Amino acid sequence: MSSARALEPIAFSPVPLYTQVRETLRDRILDGTYAPHAQLPSESEMVALFKVSRITVRQALSDLQRENLIFKIPGKGTFVAKPKAFQQLSQLEGFAEAMVRMGYEIRNQVTSHKTVPASPRVAQHLGLAEGTPVAQIKRVRHLNRAPVSYEVTYLPHAIGERLRQADLAGRDIFLILENDYGLALGHADLQIDAMLADEVLARALHVDEGTAVLRIERLTHTADGAPLDFEDLYFRGDAFQHRLRIARTAPAPDRRNTPKAKP
Repeated sequence: MSSARALEPIAFSPVPLYTQVRETLRDRILDGTYAPHAQLPSESEMVALFKVSRITVRQALSDLQRENLIFKIPGKGTFVAKPKAFQQLSQLEGFAEAMVRMGYEIRNQVTSHKTVPASPRVAQHLGLAEGTPVAQIKRVRHLNRAPVSYEVTYLPHAIGERLRQADLAGRDIFLILENDYGLALGHADLQIDAMLADEVLARALHVDEGTAVLRIERLTHTADGAPLDFEDLYFRGDAFQHRLRIARTAPAPDRRNTPKAKP
């Protein structure tokens, strides 16, 4: 197999052998030597190529499988998993807006679009009186035709009615609000936690009930600071990830270690 020639015997090092094998394979996967769904050399081939024991190879492969970098098909071999899609949380943009830019195919399935009385929680976030009619839109977002997120969106009633005529199956709400309605978006407040999928989420995301899913609560404001769009976003943890870069500000002086002035 041509891809197997990319592997070389492990050099002498104080680093454990299985760690060296794991890191070598990880590097080959991440640099594209082994493309998504490419088959890795067999265990016996790796033993010969790396000049290590089968136990060492199996331990390295086990680590990579736990990281979801590879998957095994009984009777066929070990294959490279497709990298998880990801979205940066450091910028405000719609799901499709981010995924299409990265070359993914996106499809939205609108499961519900109706008017409901604002619950205390929704009313508080949107700055409305409890019971005020608001639009509730539920969608399942499909990434390359597989369900990856379930979204429940709340908007002022008038905007929700306008959205009934919009292409919610093919476009992000953010882009419709900005490009079609002229509503400039400013910033969003996010809260992130994890929960177990109930029957509704399990059915929408094609996971077992009780599976852990990531929940993001997002309140988006207009450019002038008015709350506009309140959402609960539920993501499959095995199929998607969020990334965020944060900078460290200059720490405050540690006065505990500051020498005391002499009297």
